[in-house]
Amino acid sequence: MRLFWTLILIFLYNGYSSEGVNSTLSARPKVVNVGCMLSFNTAVGKVTKVAVEAAVEDINSNPSVLGGTKLNVISLDSNSSGFLGIVEAIRFMETDIMAIIGPQSSVIAHVVSNIANELQVPLLSFAATDPTLSSLQYPFFVRTSPSDMFQMAAIAEIIEHYEWREVIAIYIDDDFGRNGIAALADQLAKRRCSISYKAAMKPEATLDDARDVLVQVALRESRIMVVHTYPSKGLDIFSMARYLGMIDNGYVWIATHWLSTILDSDGPLSPDKKENLDGAITLRIHTPDSELKKKFVSRWSNLTGKAGVTGGMSTYALYAYDTVWLLARAINEFFNQGGNISFSKDPRLTEQNSGSLNLDSMSIFDGGKLLLDDIYKVNMTGVTGPYGFTSDRNLFRPAFEVINVVGTGFRKVGYWCNYSGLSIVPPETLYSKPPNRSSSNQQLHSIIWPGQTTEKPRGWVFPNNGRQLKIAVPNRASFREFVGKVPGTTDSFRGYCIEVFTTAINLLPYAVPYKLLAFGDGHNNPEDTELVRLITAGVYDAAIGDIAITTNRTKMVDFTQPYIESGLVVVAPVKQQNSNAWAFLRPFTPRMWIITGVFFLVVGTVIWILEHRLNDDFRGPPSKQIVTVLWFSFSTLFNAHRENTVSTLGRIVLLIWLFVVLIINSSYTASLTSILTVQKLSSPITGIESLVNTKDPIGYQLGSFARNYLIEELGIHESRLVPLNLPEDYAKALKDGPSHGGVAAIVDERAYMELFLSTRCQFSILGQEFTKNGWGFAFPRDSPLAVDMSTAILKLSENGELQRIHDKWLSGIACTSQNTKLEVDRLQLKSFSGLFFICGLACFLALLIYFVMITCQYCHYYPESESSGGSSRSGRLQTFLSFADEKEESVRSRSKRRQLDATSVRSVDQDASVNGSRIDRSEIYSNRVVSFRESA
Repeated sequence: MRLFWTLILIFLYNGYSSEGVNSTLSARPKVVNVGCMLSFNTAVGKVTKVAVEAAVEDINSNPSVLGGTKLNVISLDSNSSGFLGIVEAIRFMETDIMAIIGPQSSVIAHVVSNIANELQVPLLSFAATDPTLSSLQYPFFVRTSPSDMFQMAAIAEIIEHYEWREVIAIYIDDDFGRNGIAALADQLAKRRCSISYKAAMKPEATLDDARDVLVQVALRESRIMVVHTYPSKGLDIFSMARYLGMIDNGYVWIATHWLSTILDSDGPLSPDKKENLDGAITLRIHTPDSELKKKFVSRWSNLTGKAGVTGGMSTYALYAYDTVWLLARAINEFFNQGGNISFSKDPRLTEQNSGSLNLDSMSIFDGGKLLLDDIYKVNMTGVTGPYGFTSDRNLFRPAFEVINVVGTGFRKVGYWCNYSGLSIVPPETLYSKPPNRSSSNQQLHSIIWPGQTTEKPRGWVFPNNGRQLKIAVPNRASFREFVGKVPGTTDSFRGYCIEVFTTAINLLPYAVPYKLLAFGDGHNNPEDTELVRLITAGVYDAAIGDIAITTNRTKMVDFTQPYIESGLVVVAPVKQQNSNAWAFLRPFTPRMWIITGVFFLVVGTVIWILEHRLNDDFRGPPSKQIVTVLWFSFSTLFNAHRENTVSTLGRIVLLIWLFVVLIINSSYTASLTSILTVQKLSSPITGIESLVNTKDPIGYQLGSFARNYLIEELGIHESRLVPLNLPEDYAKALKDGPSHGGVAAIVDERAYMELFLSTRCQFSILGQEFTKNGWGFAFPRDSPLAVDMSTAILKLSENGELQRIHDKWLSGIACTSQNTKLEVDRLQLKSFSGLFFICGLACFLALLIYFVMITCQYCHYYPESESSGGSSRSGRLQTFLSFADEKEESVRSRSKRRQLDATSVRSVDQDASVNGSRIDRSEIYSNRVVSFRESA
């Protein structure tokens, strides 16, 4: 029995040991196979092949990386062909491949990624930078270098930094080129910039094809060129551009990092190629300096020498080296988690009759998802710096160097990183600070542009061989001093607006061919809003003339800087206000006169009440007191009152009133002086407010925006509006007035009205200008010509030329009554309401305090009047009024006699108490009251 159990235990032990060994061998094989797809005939393929082999050698020489397992990289040459890439991918999938490094091309990556998704084999590419490869469509594609999305963001920020608005994109028309330019368009749109023209080229384009494309580019207005292509094609484009004279002043050439790759890996370029690239800007992927990078760079010459490769080391070589290390660390973690290298048949492939294709030999990598997760979890430091992935599967903190090609070399002018934008310091020094993307913080060193100039190119010019601009001009029927057709011609115009335009356009540093086209029949003023709409429809390229800048119009086109200020005003008939016998009453309104007179009487009465008991000047017979009140009240107007005030409250009230009188007197004097010395004009309309509140008809200029403004903004009914065309129509309608079929007033722009009123003194502008706008020239949205014309108009304003043109056309015969002006508003009560309120409040408080004091005094002196049972109210009131009318000195003397009487009463009480006799106190008090009334 013991022997049986011993045999069973030995069997189980051997079985367990055997299973454990097999599992370990399965998890940690001696060799793991990795595929590598490169184009060996390209400069990038040559240097990256050397970097991959160096990484494999370093990994296999360090047992701690893969725990003794060797990494075997199987390299195949795709020869830059999508078809060969598919064939190689299929060949890889027929073997036990855990992952594939590559492909080098984004076009091939799109195809191979579909195979990788199907068979769940991670595809790690350091050169396929197409942004769309990171989408959910390709989960097994891993980009191990910065995406073109960040490169295009850097280019967009450079364009924004130099305040350019439109660029021309020159690119190869394949997945790599199209998707990269689409990313550039998205980044530009975020910064309110755009691609004005896309110049696509065939992938196999020749020099003739490049010439045809660049000829079309030269016909465009933008001079900002972004070249996104392959290294071999890029040099051909620059060569042809040089031949066509496009590497010269005014042009800006920005190349994606294909150009920096050539500069780094191909070694010194020939003088001819350098001359073609002179002044260009390119980007290079930024890799911070570190000891690992220095060691690898120091080995590079030995590595290329062994491989028989010539040329320098590009950033692609650094990323290829780190990609292999990234994969090795992920494989090591894969084995640590118990992953097995096992494959299973794809049922969809086995169901197909593949024939000679032998598709059923390809298998699904069972551990592909686990390995993919381990790849994204790797966080290491490589020769390119900190190496890891963000949650959106992009590399951590992408950054680029901005390179300027100058003469026989190139120089670094700044950096761009996704963290803080453009800077002149390395990005790694900014990561410890808060991100700052303010415009003042975005900096680059000075750049030498094409043509050996350091002055920033304008970015836009009008091409010499471009078509003429079709510029619309309103063919006005009135006010032709601003713009009008020359009689007997079809396309010749003159006027203030025309001369401003021609003078401004002559200041531009480039020629602008244009043709002026009349808009309107010349019999009726055209609708300016319709003219602006035709620009958006492409009928016209611009519009000049008396075009007001309004909100609705700015939504359709871009306007230049206003060259004349002009807002809506009200014009109405006015009549001369002559002096007459009653002119002295004009300064105040009737209500003001009434309230002022009332306050004279009120203040005089209040002073009389406060002074009556103390001041002999305010005492006497009633007739005398009435005269005193009237005299004192109105004599304060001239500060001629004879009566003195002795009470404190009276003096306070009088002081405040004299201040009010001073203000009223000064205002009256100033207004009366103006009325008697200045000729005045009067009108029942005082401005737009009074005009809106009436129901009278209102005139406006035909074709002006005033009609819509009056209806939509001010709520005036359309039936009240009367369109007028000529200045003569204006004058007739105003003279006729509402009662004879005319209008009460005209609402039009100030510029027109000032010209209209220069010879018509019977009309005038009433009130203030109630809109603020100006006239400008209209151009399509985002037109660079609008910006340049605005700059030219500002120059005209600064050097005085704009004023000279204004005086030439608009300073005609002035109205002879220049010294006349509209009647100033009469002094209203509301202008003095604050003073009257203060004075009234002072009077009220003084009376309140006075009555409280006299009531307390009355109660103190005559308490018996309150306790006397049932004396009538009329009697008590009569007693109080008698007390209030009595002079205060009499009250005080009587108070003293009463105190003496009280003393004598107390002595009588004491005598009665001693003698035992009782005296009725009420009788004594009654006798005292009787005696008081008799004495009174």
